Amino acid sequence: MTSDGAEVPDLGAIKRRQQETWADGDFSVIAARQILVGELLCEAMDIHPGETVLDVATGSGNAALAAARRGGRVTGLDFVPALLARGEERARAERLSIIFCEGDAEHLPFDEGAFDVVLSTFGVMFAPDQEGAARELLRVCRPGGKIGLANWTPGGFTGQVFAINARYVPPPVGLRPAVLWGTQARLEELLGPGIVSLRAQPRHATIRAASEETWMEGRRKYFGPTRQAFATLDHAQRVAYERDLLALIRRHNRANDGTVIIPSEYLEVVAFRR
Repeated sequence: MTSDGAEVPDLGAIKRRQQETWADGDFSVIAARQILVGELLCEAMDIHPGETVLDVATGSGNAALAAARRGGRVTGLDFVPALLARGEERARAERLSIIFCEGDAEHLPFDEGAFDVVLSTFGVMFAPDQEGAARELLRVCRPGGKIGLANWTPGGFTGQVFAINARYVPPPVGLRPAVLWGTQARLEELLGPGIVSLRAQPRHATIRAASEETWMEGRRKYFGPTRQAFATLDHAQRVAYERDLLALIRRHNRANDGTVIIPSEYLEVVAFRR
């Protein structure tokens, strides 16, 4: 408890649970449909050949690979070994030199100011200690360096998917929603003291599937948070959970031929280190 009686979340236990969740299924299959986000972010960051780049919560390496294609000297960090192995496979296939290492976004194992560029696409936003993770991004970025983020917004399709998840599988008391990283106000709170400028531009990652059922099956098979929700809920809750997800798809789907095409809003962030 804090001095005002508020319950303090057990961040260590939350992080262990998150690690289990993201290791469940195979998130690399989901991430493969989001490759353009990393490419656009690296273009916005104007990565120069030879710059040192860290991709925090790299997953299977989308942004790390995009940075390496532009000549960056890249390190990708994540806390799920299976996803790091996928990233290594992809780097070998493209003949790209990337260091992939296991680690924690809230305790980055690098010296202060070690990188010219620090990236994270749909990654660091899920760290339970938001302030701690933001401090680490700033710490390992050199003065005058750049921090680039892609974060789901609260009002976008994926942000609303996470809101549905939270209704059925409530997060620990005291944990702030990850999608707050997708708002200008929260970004300024988290990064403001350590940066001289911040540009946040809304973009859309397009979600495509052959049908609503195909999208749902992909989430059940590959996406850890959805898999964990289905494993946790009883039969009636699972039926209601799936019904709410399908209703969300129908509200956002712009296709009219039985397929699914949904623009999912995220915030592309470029910040310059003080």
